[in-house]
Amino acid sequence: MMMSLPQQIITIGVVVLGTMLTRFLPFLLFPADKPIPKYMRYLGKVLPAAVFGLLVIYCLKNVSLFTGSHGLPEFISMAVVILLHLWKRQMLISIAGGTICYMLLQQLVF
Repeated sequence: MMMSLPQQIITIGVVVLGTMLTRFLPFLLFPADKPIPKYMRYLGKVLPAAVFGLLVIYCLKNVSLFTGSHGLPEFISMAVVILLHLWKRQMLISIAGGTICYMLLQQLVF
């Protein structure tokens, strides 16, 4: 079922409004001339690690140590991510390297 022209315009308007709101709201809530609240600084410190932890749990939730490849591609790729991060300290390089390692192991080895 296709959307009518008014529905398309409304949808685009809502998306633009949502995007603008998420872009401008932090500058309105936390102006440059005022200090950032303590709880926001706390969240800025703990949320990146929490998100990364959730990503690890999500990626490993269906790994079975007793069947198939016994989780070897996943654990080897995790080691690559850790080593790359310790070496380069660049999250994008670490994640990309681990992803490439995992895909190569899945396609070529396991």
